[in-house]
Amino acid sequence: MRRIALVTLVVDDYDEAIRFYTEALGFRLVEDAPRPGGARWVVVEPGTEAGGTGLVLARAKDDAQRARLGDQTGGRVGFFLHTDDFARDHARMLAAGVTFLEEPRHEPYGSVAVFQDLYGNRWDLLQPAA
Repeated sequence: MRRIALVTLVVDDYDEAIRFYTEALGFRLVEDAPRPGGARWVVVEPGTEAGGTGLVLARAKDDAQRARLGDQTGGRVGFFLHTDDFARDHARMLAAGVTFLEEPRHEPYGSVAVFQDLYGNRWDLLQPAA
């Protein structure tokens, strides 16, 4: 079986990114290992159990990468965080200071609201319709 295991997300600071993804979004820190030159291999995953697609939090190392911070998908929603309880997770994320760009809406495909991460990348919080 094949699946996408990891997706790289360019960040400005490892510790700041780890705090945001673990504390504000509720992800778990899977790995944080030193690499040569002061780099780190940092992986976070949503939820408490293994099996989802993880994010490699990769610190920008030059001006070209720093220019991509917060706009890795050209302003489109590039990441989709599924939940089994939209109201619970929306309220928890608001309380943690996550910025939502719209009010929750209920579509035929489920309950959804767009939020941004600490760099401005756009995400959907989505509870798919049953």
